[in-house]
Amino acid sequence: MRDAQELLADAKVIAVVGASRDPNKAAHSVPRQMQRHGWRIIPVNPYADELFGEKVYRTVAEIPFPVDLVNVFRPARDAAGVVRDAIAAGAPAVWLQLDIVSAEARKLATEAGLDYVENRCVAVERAVANLSLL
Repeated sequence: MRDAQELLADAKVIAVVGASRDPNKAAHSVPRQMQRHGWRIIPVNPYADELFGEKVYRTVAEIPFPVDLVNVFRPARDAAGVVRDAIAAGAPAVWLQLDIVSAEARKLATEAGLDYVENRCVAVERAVANLSLL
């Protein structure tokens, strides 16, 4: 299993479940920062049509191309469902953002052979490792 920084270094396309339209929320500023450092961010949100200059998909399953990482900005109670969607879509990794922990999601991901990170911020890990795709 790859660690957090290896996941980011290997990823090029990140689906962000719960991406927000509100620039004051972490679910907007964090994906935007990752985009500024070269990752392609694919927003997943049932209430928006475009974010970060990208088409918004309602679910991970609707994304018509492979993603390298599913990044979750949803409450812990929703995490297992997102992991199920990620598994069905063939995503190789799931990352639950800071303060999101789910034993059920972890078990599902691990049993399916997905790389899994929880309770960590992609932007912090990117900065700590000084990662950029540019």
